[in-house]
Amino acid sequence: MDGSKRSRHSNAFFTGFGRFRKIVLFDTLIEQLRESELAAVLAHEIGHYRKGHIPKTLVWSALSLLGGFYAVAWLSGQEWFYRAFGFEPGNLAPAFLLFALLTGTITFWFTPLANLWSRRFEYQADAFAAQAMGETTSLIGALRKLNEKNLSNLTPHPIYSGFHYSHPTLLEREKALHDAPSPVQAGRKD
Repeated sequence: MDGSKRSRHSNAFFTGFGRFRKIVLFDTLIEQLRESELAAVLAHEIGHYRKGHIPKTLVWSALSLLGGFYAVAWLSGQEWFYRAFGFEPGNLAPAFLLFALLTGTITFWFTPLANLWSRRFEYQADAFAAQAMGETTSLIGALRKLNEKNLSNLTPHPIYSGFHYSHPTLLEREKALHDAPSPVQAGRKD
């Protein structure tokens, strides 16, 4: 992806289904990483595919959306809901308007759960990349460069991180890679 026209930010991601699957690498990423580091980033993105993270995320999103529609349907039938905000019961427009305005207030408190799930996926993709590469040095090197180039915070407060970070910090990812069994041992079947 030609991202250098917009910024110096580097990124890679997996997208699509079936024959439309793609791994997208920003051109800035290709410029900034060594070949082995780029292969580790590619292996990480393949890990997202192999672990089924995209379908799982889509199912979660669909269920959340259905839950939201259910809440709107239920609230639109409650007189107290309309009266609490000064509207006459029976009109769906205020229910939709209020739901749109209040959704962020409610979903904000569920953000740490969604981020926890997303971080779990990142750890799984990192482990897959380490296994595929047979070593962790390339992935750690790539992650360090990405954090440096993207000006990431290495030590955010845990509460702030829980609400605003969908990916583990560099230090958390490095620790997980160091604490995991070596890729050679993990792949060996005794």
